[in-house]
Amino acid sequence: MSAPVRVLLADDQHLVRSGFRLILSVEDDVEVVGEAVDGADAVRQARALRPDVVLMDVQMPGTDGVEATRQVVAEGLAKVVMLTTFDRDDYLFDALAAGASGFLLKNADPDRLVEAVRAVAGGHALLAPEVTLRVIERMTRTAPEDRSPSPEPAGLRLLTDRELEVLLLLAEGLSNAEIAGRLVVGEATVKTHVSACLAKLGLRDRVQAVVWVHQHGLLRPGEDPG
Repeated sequence: MSAPVRVLLADDQHLVRSGFRLILSVEDDVEVVGEAVDGADAVRQARALRPDVVLMDVQMPGTDGVEATRQVVAEGLAKVVMLTTFDRDDYLFDALAAGASGFLLKNADPDRLVEAVRAVAGGHALLAPEVTLRVIERMTRTAPEDRSPSPEPAGLRLLTDRELEVLLLLAEGLSNAEIAGRLVVGEATVKTHVSACLAKLGLRDRVQAVVWVHQHGLLRPGEDPG
């Protein structure tokens, strides 16, 4: 039997941490190894405990979740899943750029929390469509209407037409199954294309792919990826 996924909870609200601990404690393959009350505490405990995954609240006093994520990822201490209520989302894109492997809404179902922990621990990224759309909306609001086209990003010409099509659909927040349905291909084929895109562009995961597409202005709301 493989070792359980070691999880560090980082949230300034005791009730939230207790709730997450309760949800995760009933899973045989998940172990909560610590609780942090703010970002600085999360970094300290990540260094000491070396968890597999940190469930990190975005908004915390002192060192917030974005800066804590940046430090945890930069030091290779753990994968990070950001937790947000969307009460305030100005940190969202920065947290993605800081290296978070996924985002989860605090009002998500308990099963979704467990799924997120397992997925990120297994090396996958988790980016809910709601979060992707929020990133797109925010970037559109902050981008000038008359912005000049950006130079073609390095690596773009390495992609085939189909790979680029898959990449743009991924950046819209579609799952592999939804992309497969849109393109009328098998889901395994989509996975192959996604992997090829990440490898050719030097991106870590789907989260970075979404950031990369919108950083380079390749897709804006209302555009047809085709």
